[in-house]
Amino acid sequence: MTRRLPRRALALCAGGLLLLPSHPAAAHADPVRPPSAEAWQAPTSARLSSDGSLSDVAGVSATDVWAVGQQSIWDAWQGRGAITHWNGSAWTEVEVRNDPTGAALLRSVAVASASELWAVGEGHEGMPYLARGDGSAFDRIVVDDLHMGDWLGGVAAVPGKAVAVGRRDGQPLIVTGSEGKWRLSRFDGAGTLYGVALSAKGEGWAVGDAEGEPLIMRLSGGQWKPVPAPDISGGYLRDVHVNGARRALAVGGVYRGSGEVVPLLLSWNGKKWSRIPVPDGDMRLYGVTGDRKNRFWISGVDMERPGEAFLLRYDGRTVKALRGASPLTPRTIRLQSVAYLPGTSTVWSVGHVVDNNGRYTDVIERFGAGAPERSRS
Repeated sequence: MTRRLPRRALALCAGGLLLLPSHPAAAHADPVRPPSAEAWQAPTSARLSSDGSLSDVAGVSATDVWAVGQQSIWDAWQGRGAITHWNGSAWTEVEVRNDPTGAALLRSVAVASASELWAVGEGHEGMPYLARGDGSAFDRIVVDDLHMGDWLGGVAAVPGKAVAVGRRDGQPLIVTGSEGKWRLSRFDGAGTLYGVALSAKGEGWAVGDAEGEPLIMRLSGGQWKPVPAPDISGGYLRDVHVNGARRALAVGGVYRGSGEVVPLLLSWNGKKWSRIPVPDGDMRLYGVTGDRKNRFWISGVDMERPGEAFLLRYDGRTVKALRGASPLTPRTIRLQSVAYLPGTSTVWSVGHVVDNNGRYTDVIERFGAGAPERSRS
């Protein structure tokens, strides 16, 4: 890993307390109609075991959403990865069928279709962990060319193809699977890839950092190649989302003195990546999603107001902070991933909250993103 920690439960430690309801929280179904105005909906939880966190979320519809993370993160022997599914009324943990030991932690999940799902993370034996789901359960996939010490941080998928990114021996690593065959691609120079996105046409982007600068790689014509990124000393990228051939957004941050991190947004216009002005502040950005109508949402935490659920929205012109209600007691909430569900005008974000004793609780926040897609230009 590089200096900035990836989107994973164990890596994100902070003081604070999120007060979920003291009584068992009821599952919150999505509204029948898409929201007509921006609004936070009631938070809920997948009810992972003690010290649980969700690191990534992806969905097919309002009744078919998947999230992954980790449970018992402080216990080296009991800690285990978690896969959970929302069916429209409740969250249910899903097993990995052919692996009784399971993952130690899962960092990323991707949905190619309702019956083709992928998750990546780390196994208990220290091997990178890759699993494929069919909509009812997952099976661990063994890639012979992966070995101890390889690290996978992100995965993306389209029907018939999955791409996982990470690092090997301090260098960027991309693992591509198609029709049961796997190919590993390594690249010269130090660096780590954390996020990856694919378009429906099979092209894509992968992002990370290398030697204190943002790192961007592009998939075009079946080949991954590095592309120029803005020269930003101390910059890093953690996720990327593609909204079309000429529209993509990458998110991360820039290190400053005394541990402060300012947000970093880079936009692709079909020709080059450019930096988007963002209000200054100590913000940590982890995930990004979009609605293919030039709207993007970014998840993270504002360290100056850590008690409030926090998203950024970018509409191609301006960046706006979207904040949940102020807490009644001190707390810290980190939203590590975000997914827009087409047809619902709803953004789902997952992560965790941490109490003053360092105990984690998984959390799921949903934000009504405004008018239905058909009514927006």
